[in-house]
Amino acid sequence: MPLTWLYVPGDRPHVVTKALAAGADVVVIDLEDAVAPDRKEYARAATADRLRAPQPVPVHVRVNALDGPWAAADLTALATLPGVSGLRLPKVTSPDQIRQVAVATPLPLYALLESALAIEHAHAIAGAHPSLRGISLGEADLRADLGVRADAGLDWPRSRVVVAARAAGLAPPPQSVHPDIRDLDGLAASSAHGRALGFLGRAAIHPRQLPVIEQAYLPTPAEIEQAETIIKAAATHQGAQALPDGRFIDAAVVAMARRTLSLARRD
Repeated sequence: MPLTWLYVPGDRPHVVTKALAAGADVVVIDLEDAVAPDRKEYARAATADRLRAPQPVPVHVRVNALDGPWAAADLTALATLPGVSGLRLPKVTSPDQIRQVAVATPLPLYALLESALAIEHAHAIAGAHPSLRGISLGEADLRADLGVRADAGLDWPRSRVVVAARAAGLAPPPQSVHPDIRDLDGLAASSAHGRALGFLGRAAIHPRQLPVIEQAYLPTPAEIEQAETIIKAAATHQGAQALPDGRFIDAAVVAMARRTLSLARRD
């Protein structure tokens, strides 16, 4: 159950090496926004060369935009490499894009929704093909597309993506990156808000963000104790009931408690 997704530029192989040892659950080698146009071919070649062999942690690759000039070569170079655990597809706007990529590769796919049109099509994209294993937001592009200035203006799209993922039977989406790598307090507060909205884990752009994200998304000792109490009560009495402290529990509360304990164990 991954909680941290560390992005690293594909044209900096030495940084990729460091990222693989940084403790992230998933490393995402970026061929898109982090790489200048004149470095695209080098980034693709360096990434393909590294991923010809299995890696010590799961590695995803964010390819270039599917309607741009580099995506086809990215997919051809990466489609069958043993070191690639998944492909992240930026700026997806329609389910047809997912189906077209799924024909070209057996790899698991992850769609990034980064525009108003993508948000409107979120559920259709989430259910486009069995190869699609997850969706998430690209908030920088979405913020620009919507003209949103206050962070609260993104809460509706965030909830839309969480609901779309759940409705399609996908895992809860990871939260988008916090762009200020020095603002760890802001990262913690933003991650707590994301967790409250239903996200699970978060993308990062620097290793120092990883422990903050993990702490924000793992259950607290009090939450674990509460979940254990609920599971114990449910095991001794079927159906809805009230606990001695007055809390009412039913099947939905028990299911949530099981999710909490599963996350605590990182099942």
